[in-house]
Amino acid sequence: MKKEIFKLDVGGRELKVEISNLAEQASGSVLVQYGETTVLATAVMSDREKEDAGFFPLTVDYEERYYAAGKILGSRYMRRESRPSDEAILTSRFIDRAIRPRFPKNLKREVQVVVTCLSWDGENDPDVIGLIAASLALSISNIPWTGPIACVRIGKAEEGKFVLDPTYAEREKNILDLALAGIKPEKELLINMIETEGNEIEESLILDAFDFAKPFMEKIIDFQKEISKKAGKEKTVIDEPARDMELEREIKDFLGSKLEDTLYQKNKAERMDEVNQLKDELAYFIEGKYPGTGKQIYVKDFFEEEINRLVHEKAISQEKRPDGRKIDEIRPIECEVGLLPRTHGSGLFVRGQTKALSILTLGAPGDVRLLEGMETSGKKRFMHHYNFPPYSSGEIKPMRGPGRREIGHGMLAEKALFPLIPSFNDFPYTIRIVTEILSSNGSTSMASASSSSLALMDAGVPIKRPCTGIALGLIKDDKGNHKILTDIQGPEDHHGDMDFKVAGTEKGITAIQMDVKIEGVGREILKEALERGKKARLQILGEITKVIQKPREALSLHAPRILILQINPNKIREVIGPGGKIINAIIEECGVSIDIEDSGRIFVTAEKEEAAKKAVEWIKNITREAKAGEIFQGRVTRILNFGAFVEIFPGQEGLVHISQLAPYHVDKVEDIVKIGDIIPVKVISIDEQGRINLSLKEAKQQS
Repeated sequence: MKKEIFKLDVGGRELKVEISNLAEQASGSVLVQYGETTVLATAVMSDREKEDAGFFPLTVDYEERYYAAGKILGSRYMRRESRPSDEAILTSRFIDRAIRPRFPKNLKREVQVVVTCLSWDGENDPDVIGLIAASLALSISNIPWTGPIACVRIGKAEEGKFVLDPTYAEREKNILDLALAGIKPEKELLINMIETEGNEIEESLILDAFDFAKPFMEKIIDFQKEISKKAGKEKTVIDEPARDMELEREIKDFLGSKLEDTLYQKNKAERMDEVNQLKDELAYFIEGKYPGTGKQIYVKDFFEEEINRLVHEKAISQEKRPDGRKIDEIRPIECEVGLLPRTHGSGLFVRGQTKALSILTLGAPGDVRLLEGMETSGKKRFMHHYNFPPYSSGEIKPMRGPGRREIGHGMLAEKALFPLIPSFNDFPYTIRIVTEILSSNGSTSMASASSSSLALMDAGVPIKRPCTGIALGLIKDDKGNHKILTDIQGPEDHHGDMDFKVAGTEKGITAIQMDVKIEGVGREILKEALERGKKARLQILGEITKVIQKPREALSLHAPRILILQINPNKIREVIGPGGKIINAIIEECGVSIDIEDSGRIFVTAEKEEAAKKAVEWIKNITREAKAGEIFQGRVTRILNFGAFVEIFPGQEGLVHISQLAPYHVDKVEDIVKIGDIIPVKVISIDEQGRINLSLKEAKQQS
């Protein structure tokens, strides 16, 4: 099999690219290896246009394969991969957000990019490698696409230096985990996608990380360009649709100032409804004038172009926004906590028409989510889930499980909140937050972070500080003029050039997610967006703290109570009992859940504290270790020729030797005690094997 191999040193590790005919029927395919993590990326374009495509029909799929990690996972009845994990969906979105803006706007053919992880070394994350592989597959294919795109991950520990593409172990210690994707159309490197997790980091650290990443990204871009020159196919030419100048003139005459008057209505909730009504009127007018010609399809695209033109011109020349706000003005904010009587915590955050209701539930340590995937295994004790029901946008749709958007938005808010969650040792509860988007008009994910902070404090979870977030937009013209808009909504979101979401606390940033519709943004715009985001974040936090300043001192009356006790690890099996008999009896009789660590730490969770206390006392009696000199009332359980066994704790026995039954010679044990008798016994010694020696005669002498 013919192969072409290309190699590049990136941060002391080899990036290896192999181009062959492995997937020869794909439009473009490439095998990329970094360390021992290897991915196959393929790109395929349909040979015909998709009719009535309202948007570019791109599908990006990242496929995990358990064999890549040497694992056999899944149900015992179906040992194979099924639906994508949340982690795989997030990686798909990660790749999609970077490559999507680089396709021609007039491309109506379906394109599918599939990235499959074939080998995973446990050190190098396939997401960054997968994006580079997707960029290469598209670059060498016949698919119209203006790449290549470079991607790197930058990490930094508390006192350390920046690290390029840190390993998983290094990332666990980092205060910054930043993934950057970008292009280099001319001299300046432009960023077109950001994904960041931070432990309340300063804005300047993001800029420093960008400066650190820049030479590596440029090197990867040049490497891909070299490969494309040697192995790339000729690109398919997509004809530009002919412009109907006469029709455009008629549309403009019909619209006059109607579109601007309708679009720029201050505090008008029905703004977009009236814009859509105007579009329908225009289509009806054109269809009546040119019946059966299909020109109303042209009307739809041109109408959207006119909105786009207006939004850009007004923002740049007049700093005018559709709803009349200043470019750095945030919509009115309302906050409320404790809305629901039986939940453990709840918070409502309102920003303009965007309304997010978060409900928090506290669970036992055993309620954690078990992670079992190609890259991940373990337990997850903090979860944020996001629901976007159709009524939130005034639509009617089937109610199914969470889609990619819901998973992505939920995880963004989760990342923003995670650095603030108390450790398990300080707060041993499993925490789940569900955010219901009740009304949507701009940045529901950032509203979710805000409402979740309210719910956490309402529940009494001892978070460090409240968190909030804001979405910023960009309007940029062909001359390089630009305006950054704070708190984007409606037409600004749809027709703007950037969606920059930044979340954090008064101390610093905890999460960033950015994507663009243009080539990308440079350092100047990135700096301005970070500064504007900080200003907005502090303003919103001021509104949140007016309602609740810190977590409540006590948990909700309806929240479960967790009691913790430490036992000798050697006693664990005594608590569990044969076949789980003892622990199941405790759980059933007390109405509790019990979680036991190998260290001997036991967590007893119950709805009522009294039930937990009852179970704790039961466990203490089982695991209590007798000391020499203590006297107990014990029950005789067995009689042998040389003595009697007496149970002093549940499941714990000691031996009363025949010589210790009475202060005189005893011929038969049965002359003194019988099975079932309750007798006083004194612990006289405990041998090295933990066997307890008891005395009846000494106990009676002391009584």
